Amino acid sequence: MAYDVLIRRALLATSLDLVEADLAVKGGKIVAIGDLSSESGVTEIDASHLTLMPGVIDTQVHFREPGLDHKEDIESGSRAALHGGVTAYLEMPNTNPTTTTREALEDKLRRADGRSWVNYGFFVGASTENIDDLSELELLPGTPGIGEVFMGSSTGPLLVAEDDDLRRVLQNGRKVCAIHAEDEARNVARKALLSEAPHAREHPFLRDEESAILATQRILALSAETGRPVHILHISTAKEPQLIEESRRRGMKTTCEITPQHLWFAAPECYDRLGSLAQMNPPIRSGWHREGLWRAFNEGIFDVFGSDHAPHTLEEKALEYPKSPSGMPGVQTMLPVLLTFVSKGLMTMKDVVRMACERPAELYGVKGKGFLEVGMDADLVLVNRGARYTFERSMVQSKCGWSPFEGEELIGRVETVLLNGQIVLRDGERLGKPSGRQLEFGE
Repeated sequence: MAYDVLIRRALLATSLDLVEADLAVKGGKIVAIGDLSSESGVTEIDASHLTLMPGVIDTQVHFREPGLDHKEDIESGSRAALHGGVTAYLEMPNTNPTTTTREALEDKLRRADGRSWVNYGFFVGASTENIDDLSELELLPGTPGIGEVFMGSSTGPLLVAEDDDLRRVLQNGRKVCAIHAEDEARNVARKALLSEAPHAREHPFLRDEESAILATQRILALSAETGRPVHILHISTAKEPQLIEESRRRGMKTTCEITPQHLWFAAPECYDRLGSLAQMNPPIRSGWHREGLWRAFNEGIFDVFGSDHAPHTLEEKALEYPKSPSGMPGVQTMLPVLLTFVSKGLMTMKDVVRMACERPAELYGVKGKGFLEVGMDADLVLVNRGARYTFERSMVQSKCGWSPFEGEELIGRVETVLLNGQIVLRDGERLGKPSGRQLEFGE
């Protein structure tokens, strides 16, 4: 009996090895890997010039629906994800209304059904009003747990700034808790230090390194006190990885994320060139900090890559700083940027698969995803690692219509995507209708 899909002569990439092999799909699952030259498939793909990897799991996106869907919505954000080789995303709760109740979570799940191009899960947010409900909310179907807990205010009203409230958040639940670590009091106090005619280049001065370091120190202390594991999002300073490594030596199960943009851009150049399009929280910092982040990457401190896809319209971004909102799109460019790093010898394909596919699945207990193994769901991406191209605005799928990577040469292109065993993108063209499914999560 023929397989549904037979991928021939691909270079299979895992966190352990790169090996040429065939891979077969049937009933939405990976059913065979190896020499399948004597077998046949209803659909066969000659992948002799391509690398096959698991679909990327982006553990931090902001798709803005409901309430802010003039910037992005579930359809457009998931479409951008698909074109970027992301087959599953975990979406953050700072929408309007915020995702802080069972009803709000169920509303997002209904909105995604039949409209999301890839598989999905939605975080439940923490607020001072729902702290006592968090241990129940984190176990609801369709959510990986509690996050993004905002210690410093960003887009939206969610904020848990005080240690007493943060302690209660960590005491109410067991699953890993995702943290936005910036110190609200310091950020507010530093607004008075801005120049009379501030520019976006002052953003890493306003939300300075001490804000991130202080917040990370605080949450690590509370994690140690309560025994609750925390996952610190979008690390931006050279010192925070050292603090995280110290917490691990003390026995804590601390994990952390790095974004491609914090490894790619550096101040002040990115602000001089892009203005507020380079503005995000926590900020893109100096080349010295970027070098420190690369050292931490090479030491294996970071667990996952996340895009922190957080779009705003060009009109909003054109507002005078600091009225311009923080955030940039990134779900479509994350994998191509990582492949560019691979091409330049800054990381390996094994690093990409470990941190963009396998470790995200392990961290949040995503069932059936993230691994090239028999029995796993056939969420697969074929990439041409040798393709060179300039990323242009016309390529942007996000509703916001722009990208900070416009004009950058990228090396590595997404060619084909399989979702739940079906080919949904081929040669850059979408096939069929949105068919993403609700993710299942374990402990």
